[in-house]
Amino acid sequence: MKAIQFDRFGGTEVLHVADIDVPRPGPGQVRVRVKAAGLNALDGKIRSGALEALFPTPLPSVPGHELAGVVDALGEGVRDVQVGDDVVGWSDTGSYAEYALATTVAPKPAGLDWQHAVALPVAGETAERVLNLLGVATGETVLMHGAAGGVGTLAVQLATARGARVIATAGLANQEYLASLGATATLYGEGLVERVRALAPGGVDAVFDLAGKGALEDSITLRGGTERIVTIADFRARELGVTFSSGSKRVSADRLAALAEDAATGKVVTTVTAYPLDQAATAQQVSDTGHVRGKLVITLD
Repeated sequence: MKAIQFDRFGGTEVLHVADIDVPRPGPGQVRVRVKAAGLNALDGKIRSGALEALFPTPLPSVPGHELAGVVDALGEGVRDVQVGDDVVGWSDTGSYAEYALATTVAPKPAGLDWQHAVALPVAGETAERVLNLLGVATGETVLMHGAAGGVGTLAVQLATARGARVIATAGLANQEYLASLGATATLYGEGLVERVRALAPGGVDAVFDLAGKGALEDSITLRGGTERIVTIADFRARELGVTFSSGSKRVSADRLAALAEDAATGKVVTTVTAYPLDQAATAQQVSDTGHVRGKLVITLD
């Protein structure tokens, strides 16, 4: 089968198309004919070797943690999924490939296309995990830094669904986009504290940092301390006394299925930009810039 691999750590030039063996599902696994693979900022950080201490990566490696596709083989003990089922979930073997193995998958609704389905697993888990850590509740105001990406797109909607008000930062090009999701949009950068205070004279109750670009100091100023601030992107969190949350836990298949149903009915909106498999390096170059609207997706159809 065709897959994207990297044999050494480095820039996007280390990514290449390779012919590798089709994997065989083990106990509890299904094999999926991949139709779309999700691309996350983490993919590029792993590829570069920057996170080798946290995520040891045997080489050669196939990137990708999310998949959407059709089940074509079952491992021993699998009972709740059948060959031919359309599914979305997390890949055990790397999803930038024609076939991948998965342990946790949920049904993909017929009304949800592959590309928008694969935008849900990682972003949905991350958004819900952090909102729960922050204890976001009805009537509260949440500040989200860098909210125009895949996680932020869902986090804004999930927070407003809880009855919270979201003030979301992004560049000029994404102001209307964030407003369309239900947020009060404002620019990041110099003068942020004053802008946020003007928008929320009563203060902000919680801060979700998705940007990782020096927003924590302003967040501490706005909160008057480090409580109820969580970052998923700034590795200086510990030295500043802020909570860093990294996602290793996967939500249940039932929760992912419910989120997929919400996406299929339009209750939750996703935004995707797709690249074919042989342009995975280009897609990761875009991701590495840190200026992405919604979700980047690799297509394999």
